[in-house]
Amino acid sequence: MSSPRLAARAIILQDDKLLLVNAYPEGQSDLWCVPGGGVERHSSLKENLAREVWEECGLTIAVHDPCLINEFHDPEGSFHQIDIYFRCTITKGTLSDDWKDPENIVTTRRFFTQEDLVRVPFKPDSLPDVAWGDGLTYDPLEPIVRPTK
Repeated sequence: MSSPRLAARAIILQDDKLLLVNAYPEGQSDLWCVPGGGVERHSSLKENLAREVWEECGLTIAVHDPCLINEFHDPEGSFHQIDIYFRCTITKGTLSDDWKDPENIVTTRRFFTQEDLVRVPFKPDSLPDVAWGDGLTYDPLEPIVRPTK
């Protein structure tokens, strides 16, 4: 069995709205999450996160303190991922529908208010409390969500 996968994710609030992406190619799911992804060896978590946000959204960011450690897994399989979420601010760029993720994973990106999140599926479940809260939170072993569309 392999070790858990490690990923870094960005909590980006702008005008009191949270940046979310749909990371399912060709609309395979309507689930939203914050931008980020797997870390590469010999690069810091912050460097990895800045690269991922650039690839997925075309934004340059400053990466600040961590705010959430979230684990999710497949209870029926071998998948287990540990995500470390960092508070981030945009330093350059704006969202554009014309931006193309070079890996073709993120197809849609947009900002959501807290009220918007009541109407859309997202993960992790603790996301609103973390995004609009303070401190560092630990969210253990949330089951993976399979595409629903």
